[in-house]
Amino acid sequence: MRRRLAALAVLLTLPTAAQSQGLRQKISDLFIFTSGQDPLFLGGTADPNNPQSIRVHGSHFVPSASAENGSIIGFLTTAIGGNVANAPIGSTSGGETFHFEAGVPVRTSSSAGPIFAERGQTLGKGRTVVGMSRTSSHLSSLRGVDLGNIEGFFTHQNVDFPGCDSTQGGLSCKLMGVPNLENDVMQFKLNLDINVNVTSVYATFGLTDNLDVGVVVPLVSTSLSGQSEAQIIPFGGPTVAHFFAGTPSNPVLSATRSVDGSATGLGDVAVRTKLSVHQSQHSAVALLGEARFATGDADQLLGAGSFSSRGLAIVSARFGDFSAHGNTGFIYRAGGLQNNSVAGTFGFDDLIAEHVTIAADVVSELQVGASKLHLPAPVQYDYPFKRTINPTSIPDMADDIVNGSFGFKFTAPGGFTILTNALVPLNRGGLRANSTFTAGLEFAF
Repeated sequence: MRRRLAALAVLLTLPTAAQSQGLRQKISDLFIFTSGQDPLFLGGTADPNNPQSIRVHGSHFVPSASAENGSIIGFLTTAIGGNVANAPIGSTSGGETFHFEAGVPVRTSSSAGPIFAERGQTLGKGRTVVGMSRTSSHLSSLRGVDLGNIEGFFTHQNVDFPGCDSTQGGLSCKLMGVPNLENDVMQFKLNLDINVNVTSVYATFGLTDNLDVGVVVPLVSTSLSGQSEAQIIPFGGPTVAHFFAGTPSNPVLSATRSVDGSATGLGDVAVRTKLSVHQSQHSAVALLGEARFATGDADQLLGAGSFSSRGLAIVSARFGDFSAHGNTGFIYRAGGLQNNSVAGTFGFDDLIAEHVTIAADVVSELQVGASKLHLPAPVQYDYPFKRTINPTSIPDMADDIVNGSFGFKFTAPGGFTILTNALVPLNRGGLRANSTFTAGLEFAF
């Protein structure tokens, strides 16, 4: 019986142990330089062998670290999860669309259609498109700041020290910078390398002539490596009050940390449906609804960690082999740190050769409301002179996403279509890759 209980206890602890080793935790670990302690806890300063007056300073950077740590980690992990969950997937309509006249299928498209945008035509009753795509991206910037060079400054907690009354030398102890050691700052540099690969398997079925339903199942692989450096910059004085190791007379003022890891698993599964409102030989109007479920492990950066949905109005027009399309709508995100967005995609697809379609789009998601990801406010120093320290190099701006999409579709005998595409950022908002490449294969029957 005891063995069974022991085995059960081990099993119950496994999820917690696995979570503690997740990629999200690894990013958090880059802020910890003393084993088993809080972010930016000063192990040397808190050495029990040091005098009490020195030992009390060990946690005085922790409140600043908590604010910055929570903001940056929350920002990074939410952005990575959102980036993974919103990896582009193929259009619901595939390469060919039909409607039936007197029981005979009639094509409603000539080109193979857009790649990531939607056109108004539906597949046609009984028609099916299945596909698989592979999307690869190397995340490189956060709001325009190079992920290999994120810089921050941690500031000391504004505290009263033992023996400090309401004033010290005629100065209020509540002033930031009194006593002198409150002017010490810690410079922090972060270098992240993040790669995301998403293999999506998707299928769309023409339930009726006017209604398509589909599902997307992504397999996500996320890998990261990171390095961090911290350097204490003393303001000056007879002794050094803050250090990572050593003694006040021989302090260690710098520390480094590195992590790496990878995870592979199921991403956020999506279910989508498209309803044709109007469809003719030259134009089409449709409505699309999509729900993405939090099936990806957010702790391993395989998904957004919360439910999201989008609704789109789709308009497309056909002029011979050339087709133009526009999609606009709203994206709802249930996560507490994720903003809703207004979506807009506009572009064209054109049959430039017998089996070759070119597709180009501007794909955008514009943030609704103020960002839910709050960065630390600038710190104001009062003494010995007034100055301001900005805690982070990440700018405070809206995370609007505007990408350019350019690709080709190659149709082959037997209902197969090969697609290739590149996404490039057209603005600085959010967490971005310099380019995102997609290759895929579809089969229509």
